[in-house]
Amino acid sequence: MDSRTSDGVGSDKTPMKMDNQKGIINSKGEGTGSLNSKDMVFRADKIDLKNLDIQLEKHLSRVLTRNTDPQKPEEEWAIDLSKLDIRYVVAQGTYGIVYRGTYDNQDVAVKVLDWGEDGIATAAETAALRASFRQEVAVWYKLDHPNVTKFIGASMGTSDLKIPSKNPTDGNNSHPSRACCVVVEYLPGGTLKKFLIRNRRKKLALKVVVQLALDLARGLSYLHSKKIVHRDVKTENMLLDAHRTLKIADFGVARVEAQNPRDMTGETGTLGYMAPEVLDGKPYNRRCDVYSFGICLWEIYCCDMPYPDLSFADISSAVVRQNLRPEIPRCCPSALANIMKKCWDGNADKRPEMDEVVRMLEAIDTSKGGGMIPEDQTPMCFCLGRARGP
Repeated sequence: MDSRTSDGVGSDKTPMKMDNQKGIINSKGEGTGSLNSKDMVFRADKIDLKNLDIQLEKHLSRVLTRNTDPQKPEEEWAIDLSKLDIRYVVAQGTYGIVYRGTYDNQDVAVKVLDWGEDGIATAAETAALRASFRQEVAVWYKLDHPNVTKFIGASMGTSDLKIPSKNPTDGNNSHPSRACCVVVEYLPGGTLKKFLIRNRRKKLALKVVVQLALDLARGLSYLHSKKIVHRDVKTENMLLDAHRTLKIADFGVARVEAQNPRDMTGETGTLGYMAPEVLDGKPYNRRCDVYSFGICLWEIYCCDMPYPDLSFADISSAVVRQNLRPEIPRCCPSALANIMKKCWDGNADKRPEMDEVVRMLEAIDTSKGGGMIPEDQTPMCFCLGRARGP
């Protein structure tokens, strides 16, 4: 009969120890025969459980580190897609589609940027655009000004983004993972462009003109103070809130101003608003925004569109080579006309900074009224004849 007992000691109460080759060896060093692994028994009071726990934790940590891709720390501007509810399309732009929705129970506009999905841009171009945008998102996230649309956050990969289908029976559509999603505050007043179109016959009072111009000038002055050039200043990219406060929006082509102006070249913007140096492919800086502001100021005053009868090619050539500018109405107050001319000067160095433009606008006396003469009165300006524009 085997002298071993169930507690792992001999009948003489002698503790036993294990030897991988010889089986069990008693306290006298005598082998007692081979032992199958399933027959092995151990004394629990001799096991260092605390040390085993430490070793197990270290082992699991190494395994998890090897089997899991290292995760980059989440960006502070990254949105939680589970809190985003996209409802319907409100606009379509150059770089994507704008939707109305809510984020964390706040009304928002969601712009899905489908860079690289058009089949035209190369992989390198798309990668460069996304990398540049990623850097700028961190800058936009920190902007805080009453005349700049509040940037809430973004997602650089939107494979989990649910886009409402045009056909309700189709449910939701997932967007391509290469797309970027930008979330900003929703402004119910629509674009400045549409507001001006609605008023193109009755025009705006001088007080309203100056108020809108000041909102735009202050917003641009703030952006420039942060070394940001918008590069696509136009009335379509300005939004109005419920109180008709103007806020700059659509930063799709904006960028942080380069220290070397030669690093900022290429035609970026919208014809009719683009500065001559931009149209001509020359280096430019933040004063390209000042030029565009001058065109917007004319548009706000006239509630009309510049160069309605010219093709894009004609505009580009005439602005650069013939110093073409919109014709200022004779009824325009000289102080306002003076700002327009200074802002759209062909020499960028002669254009004022936006903070100077703010001061000039603030100095205009609007207490006596003024502005364009209503169309039901005797016309005194070229712009009061046949209605133009869209």
